[in-house]
Amino acid sequence: MSLAMTENEILLALIQSLKEGKKTKFQEIIDELQPYDMAQQYLNIPNKHRNKFLLYLSIEQLTDLMQQLVKDDQLEVLQKLGIEKTTKVLDLMENDDLASLLSELEPEKIEELLSEMKKEESEIVQNLMNYPPETAGRIMNNRYVWIPKHFTIREAVDKLKHFAELAEYLNYLYVIDEQKKLVGVVSYRDLLLADLQDKIEEIMYSRVVMADVYTDQEEVAKLITRYDFVSLPVVEEDNRLVGVITVDDIIDVVIQEANEDIEKLSASGKAIDFNTKPLVAAYRRLPWLILLLFIGLISGGIISSFEETLEAVVALAFFMPLIAGMTGNTGTQSLAVVVRGLVSEDLNIKQVVKLVFRELWVGIIIGITCGILISIIAFVWRGNFTLGLVVGSSLLITLIIGTLAGTIIPLILYKLKVDPAVASGPLITTINDILSLLIYFGIATAFIVRLM
Repeated sequence: MSLAMTENEILLALIQSLKEGKKTKFQEIIDELQPYDMAQQYLNIPNKHRNKFLLYLSIEQLTDLMQQLVKDDQLEVLQKLGIEKTTKVLDLMENDDLASLLSELEPEKIEELLSEMKKEESEIVQNLMNYPPETAGRIMNNRYVWIPKHFTIREAVDKLKHFAELAEYLNYLYVIDEQKKLVGVVSYRDLLLADLQDKIEEIMYSRVVMADVYTDQEEVAKLITRYDFVSLPVVEEDNRLVGVITVDDIIDVVIQEANEDIEKLSASGKAIDFNTKPLVAAYRRLPWLILLLFIGLISGGIISSFEETLEAVVALAFFMPLIAGMTGNTGTQSLAVVVRGLVSEDLNIKQVVKLVFRELWVGIIIGITCGILISIIAFVWRGNFTLGLVVGSSLLITLIIGTLAGTIIPLILYKLKVDPAVASGPLITTINDILSLLIYFGIATAFIVRLM
């Protein structure tokens, strides 16, 4: 296959080889593709050619393809393969990926597939599925290299060569004792530099960073990010090594958690994508939006109660949406800062206090700048100094309060063991709308005589 071929040219070449039944030509093209690119070609190819596309792939290539697809496409491939090929592919798949896939199936289908797999692989997958979702135990992999602490460097290297194909990453070798308890870790670099007659326990690091099987996957992501690891050992309560989590799985976790937070920040709360049906999408969005609707009625009540003020000074209505909008926006920005900080760091009291005061100063600086600017605009437009003072001071106060609300509310929720992302942008915006209207009309009413 020519290196200059574009994706569309590759797709056309694959379709041509499938139409003409040229399996050799098809394999020549596939052999030059990375697993991800192969998966993209499969997704782009017309449905009528997909069965033959799968038929021409080897079991190893089918496994690579499966591990690059999302769950819905994986399930589609399994339906096309048939039980015999399916079980061969499942035997070769990474156990954590397989556990994640099977969790989407009906219990009867899971039992059928597991019964056809190799007994050892089936037991491992069933064990992974027993751990709660989104924990280290559910996303760990059992394909790693471990070595007894009494091994010499020579023995460790020999074992490493023997099991190289079974390990996803060979950056670290995990050291265990007679009870299979994790007692140390050796980097591949240290292994290469050591004398062949040295003992593993002489060069290993005994202070091992690890995760418990029930550790939340977000905490695992923080550990790997903090220490720049490419894999992390997973142990049971007695410190017995049972698996590892690799960085590619953590990237998936980070993307998944980010998507969940985005869904919560947008007040949908549950996954909505391009394939979600209209009724389902509406059902998932409605609870939050109905709540916000009733909260929003409070804003309408506030405006109604200050009707006389608005009638007396119509110019106040011009600045009302501006103040409410800017206050809601600054609150949402502060919320994003807090949620991002809670995801990436373990905040203590000192950091929380520092964050609150930092956001307070941000609110003051933004409030003074925007308040002065809008005061000048109001004064030049209407020639009324009092109107400029009312609008400017209202914006100053509401921006400060909006910033603090966007900072403090998610921190309170976090302290109450509630996911701070549920303090969504629309909720913060609605609360800030109410506060900004109260402040704006309160100040305006106090100066009503001078405004007229």
